[in-house]
Amino acid sequence: MSKGYLHNVKFLVVDDNAFMRTIIRRVLGLLEVDEVRDVANGEAAIKMLESFEPDIIITDWMMGPINGIELTKIIRTSENIKNPFTPIIMLSAHSDISRIYEARDAGINEFVVKPISVKTMFNRIQAVIDRPRNFVRVGEYFGPDRRRRKVPQDGEDRRSTLPKHVGSGEASLSQDQINEAMSTPDD
Repeated sequence: MSKGYLHNVKFLVVDDNAFMRTIIRRVLGLLEVDEVRDVANGEAAIKMLESFEPDIIITDWMMGPINGIELTKIIRTSENIKNPFTPIIMLSAHSDISRIYEARDAGINEFVVKPISVKTMFNRIQAVIDRPRNFVRVGEYFGPDRRRRKVPQDGEDRRSTLPKHVGSGEASLSQDQINEAMSTPDD
């Protein structure tokens, strides 16, 4: 039997909901991932990172005492973290554009809206593996390059390069719209 695409990829799952951790483990199992460790919050994740170096971290947003945004910022900026470049996939039940941008600005690589599917998780995992973004340090920000849209040319309205849904009055976005907002343009 041949090994799957993700069999050598190590994952750390961070979610305060034990049932959600089980679901993510099962999804990763269906994707033939061999090594998955999970913890119940950001504080436990930081402790886990002292002895375990995952290739990808999947973290929930809402949890305590350290939530997914705070965890991401710690991973990206702490001198105590061995690999600040570890790809981070954020999970959230909230899909409004302000949250997506907040997560992006914290340094996450990809964003997945709950409920998750095997296909969506695979696509986001594949994105961080096959289309990694360069990391940049700008002011206090360190993380994946946030410039994902075409840069406006002289005389072009910068708003014409924004996703169509920005400012449209929508309260939340679909996973496809999130993927569009988070994806890099084909060059």
